[in-house]
Amino acid sequence: MRFFRAVLLATVAFAATTHATDITPRMLLLAVAQAGPAAIIAVGERATILRSTDAALTWQPAAVPAGLTAALTGITFAPDARHGWAVGHDALILATTDAGRTWQKSWQGENLTDSFLDVLALDTRHILAVGAYGLCVETTDAGLTWTRRKLTPDDYHLNRLTRGPTGTLYLAGEHGTLLRSSDAGVTWQPITAPYDGSFYGILPLDKNTLVAHGLRGRLFRSADDGATWQSIALADPVLLATALKLRSDHLLFAGQSRAFYFSRDGGRSVTPLSVPLTTAVAALLELPEGHILALGEAGATTFEIGLAVPTPQPATPTAR
Repeated sequence: MRFFRAVLLATVAFAATTHATDITPRMLLLAVAQAGPAAIIAVGERATILRSTDAALTWQPAAVPAGLTAALTGITFAPDARHGWAVGHDALILATTDAGRTWQKSWQGENLTDSFLDVLALDTRHILAVGAYGLCVETTDAGLTWTRRKLTPDDYHLNRLTRGPTGTLYLAGEHGTLLRSSDAGVTWQPITAPYDGSFYGILPLDKNTLVAHGLRGRLFRSADDGATWQSIALADPVLLATALKLRSDHLLFAGQSRAFYFSRDGGRSVTPLSVPLTTAVAALLELPEGHILALGEAGATTFEIGLAVPTPQPATPTAR
C-alpha cells in the first residue's frame, strides 16, 4: 500500500535528465503508452519521460522543460501517434507533438497540491485528465485551453480512464466510484458498484463485458455493461492496480508486490501467475512476440508468460 500512496500523493526532489544516451530504467515508473507501433513512452518520478523504439530493449530520456520536479502518473497519445499528453503531481500537464521526443508544459493549475492520476486522448483535440479529490480538466482545442469539470458531487479520487471498443468511456475511483459516458465525456452516468471501496480501473472487453479491479483483491465481472456484477475469487486479498487484455484475449492483472493473475476465460476466473518480478507494478503493456512490459518500483521489466499455468479457480457470484 505504501507504494500506491506514493503514486497518488508523493512529491519528488529533482528533474529528470534530458541527455540522449541510453539508460537503464531503474527509477520508479508509473505509466506507459505507445506512440504508434514504433515507440513506447514511459513516465514516472522526477518528471522522468523515457522513450524506446526497440520494444523496450533500450531507453532514451525525452527532453522535458528544465526545473520540473513532479512525478508523472499518466500518459496518452492521440491516434496520429505524434500528439501526446502526460500528467502528474503539481497539477501538471505536458504535451508532445513529435511522438514523445520532446515535451512542453501545456497547463499547470494554481493549486500545486492537485495531483493528476490519469489522462485519455479521445482524438488530437479532445483530452480528459482526472485525479485526486475529484480533479478533472478537459480540452477540446489540443491543449490551448483547459477547463475544469465536476464529474461527481463528491471529491473522491478519480483513478483511471478507459475506453471500450465501441467508444464508451469508463472512469474508476475510490469509494465505489464507477462512471460511464456514451457521448465522449459530455455527460457521465454512475454505474452501480459491487462494493464501496476503491477501484483502480475498468477493463472493457467488448460492448457489454467489463472487468473492474481494486483494493484487497477485489475483482468483478459484468456481462451487461455494469448492470450486475459477479465477484471473481482471488487466492490473496492483494491490491490490483492495473489490468491488460492481451492479443490472445487472455487477461493479465498486477499490482501489489508479487501479485500477478491470469485469466483464460474473459475474467470469469483467474489464477496466480509466477513471473520474475517481486516488486509492485503500476502499468502493463504487451510487446511483440508475446512479451510483457511491467512498470513500477523496479523501473521497466520485460518477461514472457509461460503456457503452463494452474487450473483457474471458480468464480464466486455475489448477491447483487
